[in-house]
Amino acid sequence: MSKSRKMKMLLLLMSFYGSVNSDAVSKPNIIIAMADDLGIGDPGCYGNTTLRTPNIDRIAKGGVKFTQHLAASPLCTPSRAAFLTGRYPIRSGMASRSKVGVFLFSASSGGLPANEITFAKLLKNQGYSTALIGKWHLGINCNSRDDFCHHPLNHGFDHFYGLPVTNLRDCKPGSGTVFTTAIHMFVFIPLQIVGIALVTLEALNCLGLFRLPHWVFFSCLLLAATIIGLLACFLHFFRPLNCILMRNHEVVQQPMSYENLTQRLTREALKFINRNTGTPFLLFLSYIHVHTALFSAKEFVGKSKHGMYGDAVEEMDWSIGQILKALDKKKLTNKTLVYFTSDQGAHIEEVTDKGDIHGGSNGIYKGGKANNWEGGIRIPGLLRWPGVLQPGTVIDEPTSNMDLFPTIVKLAGATLPDDRVIDGRDLMPLLQGKILQSEHEFLFHYCNAYLNAVRWHPRNSTSIWKAFFFTPKFKPDDSNGCFPTHVCFCNGHYVTRHNPPLLFDISKDPKERHPLTSKTENHFHEILRVMQEAADNHTKTLSAVPNQLSWGNLLWKPWLQLCCSSSYLSCHCDREAKGRGKGVRL
Repeated sequence: MSKSRKMKMLLLLMSFYGSVNSDAVSKPNIIIAMADDLGIGDPGCYGNTTLRTPNIDRIAKGGVKFTQHLAASPLCTPSRAAFLTGRYPIRSGMASRSKVGVFLFSASSGGLPANEITFAKLLKNQGYSTALIGKWHLGINCNSRDDFCHHPLNHGFDHFYGLPVTNLRDCKPGSGTVFTTAIHMFVFIPLQIVGIALVTLEALNCLGLFRLPHWVFFSCLLLAATIIGLLACFLHFFRPLNCILMRNHEVVQQPMSYENLTQRLTREALKFINRNTGTPFLLFLSYIHVHTALFSAKEFVGKSKHGMYGDAVEEMDWSIGQILKALDKKKLTNKTLVYFTSDQGAHIEEVTDKGDIHGGSNGIYKGGKANNWEGGIRIPGLLRWPGVLQPGTVIDEPTSNMDLFPTIVKLAGATLPDDRVIDGRDLMPLLQGKILQSEHEFLFHYCNAYLNAVRWHPRNSTSIWKAFFFTPKFKPDDSNGCFPTHVCFCNGHYVTRHNPPLLFDISKDPKERHPLTSKTENHFHEILRVMQEAADNHTKTLSAVPNQLSWGNLLWKPWLQLCCSSSYLSCHCDREAKGRGKGVRL
């Protein structure tokens, strides 16, 4: 039997299977497990043979695996905004026009606008119990430290336990800082200028060419001392002010402790499941792993073949196993849609000063986090729903993390908002084999607020075209990332612009190694014309909205700072002490 005929029979079987079981469960429970910076080359079900991920692989084996599942953005904040709303992040103002594309401070004023509709809000209106456990990274307050305008509880979640911002190297003593470039620019360079000025003036003074007033000398010393003092204060206060753990609106650990952190998040998730066995629930388990700083409980340290990164991945897989066991124990497995993914690709540039690799693998794909080469946006996409989705199904069609929004909203019996553009598409027809091609004819890839690339999957064609308007300049030149700046930036001299756009056929060249030309592709100019027209039409659908990631919204504002003590000079508390010391059973 030919391969094509086998495929047709399989699709026919999937279609029959889906039609029989599509009504098997009404209002299913929804569990979303999202890793942070996990590469598509890390799980075993995507080809990794040295990292142990049996529980992630179990989801793939028992359901559907997407091989071309794409993040709407290659950065945490905009990707998560798109995921929750089903809309490109530029529509909500969650796409930056500066170098900084994510929130870094808990006391920033930007965040997911209150008028954006998340799937949590729509499911809550349908009677679902909703919880977000883990990382948020979409803002907290607007005008005061207790207005919580961007907080998860203001976006449809009944319960929140986790990090309002993100996990950074600065949060873990001894792990370095993500502000190296900024410190060099705003501290070391000014200090060098002051030092050179002092030496030059003193030399001129000694030669009798210029008389140096004492006040100038002392002013320069005072300026240097002020710069050093501000740096010391920043490094000292950043961790307690920004690396915090919250329960709903309350700060419960400041600064947060990494001790058994994954176990605490897992216990919280299990408690939520146990409380809601009789009612439909939405659990968004947003893992801290595997964003740096890397960490894991002592039971996992040194157990993998990939150092601290591998230990963290395997600990996260253990946590997913605990969730799956709980569903089995409570007889909820067949009533629950489980979805596993990552917010974007692995962070290629995560290499320590000692040469230790703290980032993951994007498999065969080029690039990584912060750029729109396939390695930055191809993410794991696994869905399991026994009795509804055919086990062991593999789908190669382009899909987006924005597609979860309309998919689960419709499954919950809610109506999609009709007052705004929803960019995601319902996945169920594709998952059940009722349609054979993705409903996304075009997908648009943004680098911050800049339209970076267009993807086109023509109807009744196997080709998948991808055109880049600009690409990042990798440094060193023969590398796979932007190592001097730690991430790739989206404009200015950091990118190379292409006219005509750089064109690839992803279906034949997924590694993006061989750009096409008019000599190698007969329809080169026609393809680019169609893609440019699609980009122009897409741009016309955008409306002007406040930029949530402007410098005014990004900068730290003392009046927005959360503090669990009355003294803002000492924001320290630990209301998690009892749970922190509990280990795990392997």
